[in-house]
Amino acid sequence: MKFKEKLKSDKFLITAELYPPKGTDISAFLKRALCLGAVDAVNVTDNQRASMRACSLAMCRLLIDAGIEPIMQLACRDKNRIALQSDLLGANILGIENALIISGDHPDAGEYAGTKTVYDLDTVQLIKTARLLETGTDLAGKKLSGSPSFCLGAVVNPSAQPNELQLLMFEKKVKSGAEFFQTQTIFDVDQYKEFYDKIKRFKVKTLPGIMLIKSPKFMNFLQQLPGVNIPQIVQDRINKASDPLAEGMQICAQTIKELRSFADGAHIMAIGMEEYIPEIIKNSL
Repeated sequence: MKFKEKLKSDKFLITAELYPPKGTDISAFLKRALCLGAVDAVNVTDNQRASMRACSLAMCRLLIDAGIEPIMQLACRDKNRIALQSDLLGANILGIENALIISGDHPDAGEYAGTKTVYDLDTVQLIKTARLLETGTDLAGKKLSGSPSFCLGAVVNPSAQPNELQLLMFEKKVKSGAEFFQTQTIFDVDQYKEFYDKIKRFKVKTLPGIMLIKSPKFMNFLQQLPGVNIPQIVQDRINKASDPLAEGMQICAQTIKELRSFADGAHIMAIGMEEYIPEIIKNSL
């Protein structure tokens, strides 16, 4: 069953995230990917944290060849409407149907400070563009020779304030054609439940982001990111743990287990430690 079909089921969906290599050696990427047989689909990031890496499109095709269903991230930050449409068509030609439309981290967050951003289309406009391509027409009103078919996703941040702005953008993205959502990382299940209760009327699947905390240093880095709320009890558990990674895995599993009682699924971000995801999923049952 394809991811698009699973979205219409009552299944608790689990996705994971991979980042492409910074270079042409794909061996480590494929090794990490092959650990993820227990998930429903795998995101491939698009130059996350504004750091140059191999393109998401190429890595998604490699996942298909490995028998893994990919979700191609496509950021508005780097390309104009010509290139964005071209990438969507190219991805579909290569068998990639799932696309997660994102704004993309600002270059100031990465290693190319001073880089010019594009943002020719915003996320809502790009979702609408993908839906337009499906009708056989491009943004210039030209007819296509063959039409693509997409399963489109978008992102939302349940912890961001003001919450009303996130809810407004969520609704706009749904009305534009988003079929599923993945969220920024959450650690407070009760806080997410409050947000989820406000969006569940839209009847689209939303998968809250679950981050594997591997060390106190990494946790301190996360706390500096906008919209990330790590409860004190989680901070204390990581800081006091004799094995922070094992404690982080336990926190992930417990969080997913709590989410199973009401949420649509979970999106696991292990950032280079994907080999631990199967154990996390097993312990969340």
